[in-house]
Amino acid sequence: MSERLTIRRPDDWHLHFRDGDVMREVVPYTARQFARAIVMPNLTPPVTTAALAAAYRERILAAVPEGGVFTPLMTCYLTDSTDADDLARGAAEGVFTAAKLYPANATTNSAAGVSNVEKIYPVLARMEAEDIVLCIHGEVTDHHVDVFDREKEFIDRHLRRIVESFPKLRVVFEHITTSDAVDFVLEAGPQVGATITPQHLHINRNAMLVGGIQPHNYCLPVAKRESHRLALRKAATSGSPKFFLGTDSAPHLKKDKESACGCAGIFGAPHALESYLTVFDEEGALDRFEGFASLHGPAFYKLPVNEDTVTLERAEVAVPPVLAVTGEAIVPFHAGTTLGWRFVG
Repeated sequence: MSERLTIRRPDDWHLHFRDGDVMREVVPYTARQFARAIVMPNLTPPVTTAALAAAYRERILAAVPEGGVFTPLMTCYLTDSTDADDLARGAAEGVFTAAKLYPANATTNSAAGVSNVEKIYPVLARMEAEDIVLCIHGEVTDHHVDVFDREKEFIDRHLRRIVESFPKLRVVFEHITTSDAVDFVLEAGPQVGATITPQHLHINRNAMLVGGIQPHNYCLPVAKRESHRLALRKAATSGSPKFFLGTDSAPHLKKDKESACGCAGIFGAPHALESYLTVFDEEGALDRFEGFASLHGPAFYKLPVNEDTVTLERAEVAVPPVLAVTGEAIVPFHAGTTLGWRFVG
């Protein structure tokens, strides 16, 4: 049984930093483990232009601890009126690594998102021509569609058509939660990949709903039934290059999670690698962890693999019930439990 595991330094291909004081205090958790991260643009106001993205990148870099080496990879928030020329210029100048499609009102700060996917087809055509990656929050938002069916409905209604209409467009189906999404990604061509979060590998919907509402296990897309969780674990640990690490770490203060209308999002950054590695250990797939964490993402994004390494060792790690952010409490994923792996550095 392996007691230590050394891999190329990983990247986080889906992450929320927020902004302001919260951002400054959560960046170190990610920079400690990861070399790069795809940073989500759903701020208030959203990051819709190259100028806004460049300014946000500088704020993130200023929050990296002294001596740390970390590169934020910026995304453009797509709207019904996105300027394709600005997006293309931003990508050519190295500001944008990808663009993000949020269906309007699908998740936190997505009210300015796309109201009708077909409205942005001209932008998608430009992205295909310029080889700009499209990241997708894949859920419909119609009130009559059950929240547990919204990912599958998005695949059937929108994603199949996007992939068919733009066959050379690289698409990342982010934070997939269902066996339907796993099957779609596996059946699609090499231009389609997916990120999988640690929470969707660890919990099913019972963790959110049984024994009273568990707000710190609430995220969007919501965790689904156990059969879907098992399908995700099989996909993540399969060795397929189509699946790679994306925490979707989304910090919200404890008081906001536990309010009458609790925020969606799980703060997974503090023990992200330990959380993922626990799954690979349980599935007997330690030999495939480096691919999922460190190799598949760079290959899909056409970026170099990181040259330095990180090491984890088999040891009990107690996750604190709360952490302090901006002087207030925030609850991390796995709060109050013990993980079996420790990040060494």
